[in-house]
Amino acid sequence: MLPLDDLSSLALFAQVVRLRSFSAAARECKIAKSAVSRRVARLEDRFGVRLLRRSTRALSVTEEGLRVYEHCAALLAAAAAAEQAAGAAGEGIRGTLRVNAPVTFAQMYLAAAIASFLAQHSGVDVALATDDPIVDVVEGGFDVVIRIGRLRDSSLVARKLATDRLVICASPAYLARKGEPLTPADLLRHNCLHYTLVSEEAEWRFRGKDGPLSVPARGNFEAGNGTVLHRAALEGLGLAVLPSFMVAQDVAAGRLALVLEGQRQAEIGIYAVVAHRRQMPPRIRAFLDFLSAYFRAFARETIPKRIARS
Repeated sequence: MLPLDDLSSLALFAQVVRLRSFSAAARECKIAKSAVSRRVARLEDRFGVRLLRRSTRALSVTEEGLRVYEHCAALLAAAAAAEQAAGAAGEGIRGTLRVNAPVTFAQMYLAAAIASFLAQHSGVDVALATDDPIVDVVEGGFDVVIRIGRLRDSSLVARKLATDRLVICASPAYLARKGEPLTPADLLRHNCLHYTLVSEEAEWRFRGKDGPLSVPARGNFEAGNGTVLHRAALEGLGLAVLPSFMVAQDVAAGRLALVLEGQRQAEIGIYAVVAHRRQMPPRIRAFLDFLSAYFRAFARETIPKRIARS
């Protein structure tokens, strides 16, 4: 069993990894930076492995360090849960929630959901970061990560909030110039915009007579942000594959039109992902329960299962 002093050193190590800085960890823990560095070095000596790579410009975690950090995170979560439980009777749900979500979904729906959650829980603060690339819950130091798509098998815990689907859309002006594609093969003569966070093979995949069919679609514009692709489609640049929640209002207003409907299997999920189910602090559990209820109540309005063309 580790000495108690080493347990506190593990907590310091976890703070260094979460904040990616010895200085920031020292400030948060209110001790000298040199003391933090010494205690992490002592852990490395005790375990016989390098936990961190240090340079004058950067700090990164080794593979061994990441494994140790996962256990540290569980240890800290258990400590936080104990603290929350001790104060729950008198003070209710409290603390800071660190949340990460895709940019457009956060702008369109999640910010409003968080506002409603905070109105019910005045003791909670939310720190929301937005990224379209998938981030790591543990390494990123997040309590909850919102992911949209098809989740791969992992040790993470995911709660499905809603179901959406991917659609192919373009502006009426673009379709007037180039014609409407009626089959996947027609895409070969169209300007197909590319979302760089997925492969083009997966982006332009359809149901074929003999199974899945990927069209080698090409275009003159690509971006790693859904909002940017959405704007490009509205400006008439070409065809884009986007979640229906992002374009539903534009389709209803006639600013965008859907094409090749029913020719692809494109259902995707909207998930809230956490690192651990056990020892979950009350604020995280309350937030997950709230999001589940919120999006269940509003899914019919905000996440349309099918968009009718005008």
